[in-house]
Amino acid sequence: MINTKIYKSVYSLSEQLMAAANKEDRVAFDALYAELNAVCVDNENSDKDHPEQWETLADFTEELADAIVIYNKALVKATAINSKDHMSSIGYSMATLQIELGQTEAAIQSLEAAKISSNKIADKELKAEIHDLLTSLLAE
Repeated sequence: MINTKIYKSVYSLSEQLMAAANKEDRVAFDALYAELNAVCVDNENSDKDHPEQWETLADFTEELADAIVIYNKALVKATAINSKDHMSSIGYSMATLQIELGQTEAAIQSLEAAKISSNKIADKELKAEIHDLLTSLLAE
């Protein structure tokens, strides 16, 4: 379970990051991103470490290859605590970036793992997105 204070902090930072991105406020975005990164790094390997903060950091990482590295870190942490919801959403997000980078085989692997994890989640929309994207890649 994610620490409530950290969850609120990460959620607040993600809302502020979205607002800065929408306003194209690079200075604010960079400062907020640095703050979110610090939260992740400060909590890493402590009892406050959680895949949610890493997944959020990856969501706002603009360099695709860097984002994939962070999603991988989030996935390891999600797998360690057997969080099927996080394993599914991280796998899906990672696959969309892998597709953008032309890494189709890696994307298929990410989606196949996400599909297995998603068997145990309530989010029917995410399940459908994983299934549809995997089906379209396998049909190519």
